[in-house]
Amino acid sequence: MNRMDIKRVQQLFTSISERSVMVVGDMMLDQYLWGRVSRMSPEAPVPVVEIESESYRFGGAANVSCNVASLGAGVVPVGVIGDDHGGSMLKQLFLEKGFSTDGLLVDPERPTTVKTRVIAHHQHVVRTDREIRNGISKKLQERVVDFIESRLDTVDAIILEDYNKGLLVPHLIDAVIETARRGDKPVLVDPKFDHFFCYRGVTLFKPNRKETADILGLRLDSPEALEKAGQKLLEKLECGAVLITLGEEGMMLMEAGKPVYRIPTQAQRVHDVSGAGDTVIAAMAAALSAGADFREAAFVANHAAGIVCGEVGVVPVDRDRLMASLSKENEIA
Repeated sequence: MNRMDIKRVQQLFTSISERSVMVVGDMMLDQYLWGRVSRMSPEAPVPVVEIESESYRFGGAANVSCNVASLGAGVVPVGVIGDDHGGSMLKQLFLEKGFSTDGLLVDPERPTTVKTRVIAHHQHVVRTDREIRNGISKKLQERVVDFIESRLDTVDAIILEDYNKGLLVPHLIDAVIETARRGDKPVLVDPKFDHFFCYRGVTLFKPNRKETADILGLRLDSPEALEKAGQKLLEKLECGAVLITLGEEGMMLMEAGKPVYRIPTQAQRVHDVSGAGDTVIAAMAAALSAGADFREAAFVANHAAGIVCGEVGVVPVDRDRLMASLSKENEIA
């Protein structure tokens, strides 16, 4: 039975404040249109939403970047945006947070990925997506790699955040992993289906249960099935550890040659699981870069996910609340 006492928690968070994480992935903008419904459309059996206000939030890898910063670490976001209104708004959000936008490379041939949600009377009416999922050009891949190499000495870990929106194509994935290996930087991956097995040799691989079940063709409805799946991923990817997130059931961490670490959820009430995966990968990267081992990092990430699941909508984890949560329950089972 290991313990993370309060001194260890404080030590980690002091160290996190001195670390920086590079987030390479599909940067997205979440747009919210808020309104009310008072009539049905005469053109079709659909409600007419009278828009009263709009707001913008980080989405995708941009939200992961925001979570890293909320934990107290520095962040270097790297991604591709369009030469459009969505790209300008995303840059503005980054600048308002004090983030560098040097790594947001503009491709005039692609739109910024924007997810627009229409909300009326606190109900989600519809979502529209503007995006291109084709892989980015070879020239743009080279620009991304050049930027990563230029900033590698300034960061302590790299997150690859894949949403299948075209940035993380196989050649770029290989180049980033090789660059990180030369610089002795840990690489953490939040994968999606298209390039699931392209991340060989990374430090941590973090799929969720559904992604794992779909790619392996297994029914993951028992602890034994989950353990078998995790072992397959460890062997196939030759990675340091696999962390499978299980929604309301918590997480499962597997390291080669070590016992399985099952982590029950810390959420007291689950209002919304949106963005919980972003929080987990951000917390894992911040903690590992600060000197935590995999179990300590997963312990921290699980508490962070429990906090954001208790909120409505996609919100970054609050550092002070996380430290308070960790101080209350500091036993690793």
